[in-house]
Amino acid sequence: MTRSPDTDRKVVIVGGGPVGLFLACCLHRVSVSCTVLERDKQPHTHSRSIGVHPVSLELFAKLGFAKDFIEVGQPIEQGHAYIDDTYVGTVSFSSCPPPFGFILMLPQHVTEQILEQRLCGLDPLLMQRNAEVKQCVDWGDRVEVTYKDGSGVSGSVEADFVVGCDGIDSTIRQQAGIGVYGGPYADTYVMGDFADNTGRLTEADIYLHRDGLIESFPLPGRRRRWVVKTDVPIAKCSRNDVEGPVKQRIHHDLSNCENYMLSAFGVQQIITETFVKNRVLLAGDAAHIISPIGGQGMNLGWLDAWDLARALAQICSGSADHDTVLRGYNTRRIKAARKARRRAEFNMYLGRKPRYPMIRNAVVRVMLSRPLRGVMARVFTMRGLDTWPA
Repeated sequence: MTRSPDTDRKVVIVGGGPVGLFLACCLHRVSVSCTVLERDKQPHTHSRSIGVHPVSLELFAKLGFAKDFIEVGQPIEQGHAYIDDTYVGTVSFSSCPPPFGFILMLPQHVTEQILEQRLCGLDPLLMQRNAEVKQCVDWGDRVEVTYKDGSGVSGSVEADFVVGCDGIDSTIRQQAGIGVYGGPYADTYVMGDFADNTGRLTEADIYLHRDGLIESFPLPGRRRRWVVKTDVPIAKCSRNDVEGPVKQRIHHDLSNCENYMLSAFGVQQIITETFVKNRVLLAGDAAHIISPIGGQGMNLGWLDAWDLARALAQICSGSADHDTVLRGYNTRRIKAARKARRRAEFNMYLGRKPRYPMIRNAVVRVMLSRPLRGVMARVFTMRGLDTWPA
């Protein structure tokens, strides 16, 4: 076994996705040494999450790289809502606090590229790819993480804390014995990215149709993502699984548009019983999974990371008690995750086939009335989830 040269690091981050990368950037900002261990040898090229909310852009701006995202992303300045195919109202994000009066659309692999480039620019040795974690041992006064590289060579690194940012099947969470609450919803969807033939590059559309939700979001490069609620799970998504319902429900034709991605997915919700167990900490998908309808999940992980970096900075500087600070982090993030889950569940409820359409439609019209549009803009942009001590 070889020992990592980073044995003096304060924090080991397991998982080099968007949350782990951002956490490392945050820790570097507050002078807390860290190492990121990422299992994959190469970055992913999938699209997955696409929404970067203003609360996240504000944090990126504090680290000096919000402009990196804005230069390549596609802003959504307003969203239009329809019942069936009848227009009922618009939510404008220009009412949000400046300077980010929009939601930025950007494929997740581009987001990860930007964050990894920024992290490597700070210190090229902060992240180690091709390092699959095999074991995490909490010795009480420190943690030891053992991993293997792609050649099968073992290494280990010791630190004051380990942070699991390693996703829904988190090795760190499982080895720490942290349980989860939740499970799958019955809701299923298909989605596809197509060339944009709507002519509206900064506007999103939400159709609350009697046969199920349709969402439409602009992407960079004059592309557009379409999300369609389905009645049953679809094992292998085809163009027709997206094009057919879009044509049938809202009379929009995608047949002549180039297609770039297709996917079928179900949704679930999971929140761990704790984000903190001794010297094992959790953030992002390792701690919570919520429905992607509303685009909150990745951003919620970034809010975790910012909060946790502040907490670890206090602990490592000796300015605050270990248990008290981490207890506060745990309480705040569980509360935020539960609130985000409720918002996502409400979004899904609106997109289902309504049992009582008159009631559902009346609620939507009230939500989009002039007195409440500003409130809805704040809710849709995740205000109220970015809370931590001054």
